[in-house]
Amino acid sequence: MPAAAPIRVGTAGWSLPRATQDRFPPGESHLLRYTRVFNAAEINSTFYRAHRASTLARWAASVPAGFRFSAKMPKAITHEHRLAGSASLVVDFLAQVAPLGEKLACLLVQLPPSLALEPAVARTFLEGLRERFGGEIVLEPRHESWFTAEADRMMKAARVARVAADPPRAKGGLQPGGWHGTAYFRLHGSPRVYFSSYEDAFLDSLATRLRSLAAAGAGCWCIFDNTAHGAAVANALALAQRLDAR
Repeated sequence: MPAAAPIRVGTAGWSLPRATQDRFPPGESHLLRYTRVFNAAEINSTFYRAHRASTLARWAASVPAGFRFSAKMPKAITHEHRLAGSASLVVDFLAQVAPLGEKLACLLVQLPPSLALEPAVARTFLEGLRERFGGEIVLEPRHESWFTAEADRMMKAARVARVAADPPRAKGGLQPGGWHGTAYFRLHGSPRVYFSSYEDAFLDSLATRLRSLAAAGAGCWCIFDNTAHGAAVANALALAQRLDAR
């Protein structure tokens, strides 16, 4: 039997809503307080802009040894170039996030809902990204054409996992797909995206699924993106409590 892989729980960003700030130890910044409770965070701001190397290096130096970031690829790659002909942009992005060092464990590639699977373009992009980055890579497609056996084989070949997203965009969308070495859940809030909180029954079931996947050897991430009214932090705290209380 494979050894149980770590389960990483966190939110998109690390802002701490007032309603839950008393659940975190004191600290000089929200990031420092956040990392004393959670073991992962998703950097969404890289989707919109580049960061100073000094900022990324400071983040990496300030978090505990076991803490890890995932970083979202820029929209110039995913939404403007739509993956095609983006090799130079990928190289630039990887150079930009290099100051995170080993604390950068995962890259998130979120595709626009209108981007259908074009096998040649997708294969070139995924294989090229895998050649340049040795960590975990997860893909969040939002067009139904990516939820097929062909797309699954392509992702497995490049060791890229398909995100399990809620609300799902296609049949099977709430199940991890592609490469089985990583299971990455992105929970955007349902029924109201970015706003709705998750109920206890959903979190109970999610904790069970994460334990099972980790026991099978998958590196598990669960990132709450329902940040509009602060539900993400409360949900992440509740899930972490369930996982700690096994």
